[in-house]
Amino acid sequence: QVQLVESGGGLVQAGGSLRLSCAASGRTVSNYAMGWFRQVPGKEREFVAAISWKGSRTYYADSVKGRFTISRDNDKNTMYLQMDSLKSEDTAVYYCAVEVDFGPSVDAEEYDFWGQGTQVTVSS
Repeated sequence: QVQLVESGGGLVQAGGSLRLSCAASGRTVSNYAMGWFRQVPGKEREFVAAISWKGSRTYYADSVKGRFTISRDNDKNTMYLQMDSLKSEDTAVYYCAVEVDFGPSVDAEEYDFWGQGTQVTVSS
């Protein structure tokens, strides 16, 4: 089993920045793809970004491309999401996830382990 804990969320003004972290425990995730998703009440979970196990491949939703940067430190068993130029529409609960088989995928159904989420609120 893999336990994931997100941190770094909070309240920020539009145009500001936040850096989310996702710390994994239970076993190493260095061989697995990982991703970030977000969700607002009443809507389905939305893909944000994903990264391959070595970090050589990254993928982004069009809505965050050029503003968000996903990265990972396998020595620390941790993944990050640097969020710059934040907009009010980025407000959501952000979740990190691990995909055991191949990946990285943009489909939430392909991910096997999830964190509890961290709230990001961007005020306009």
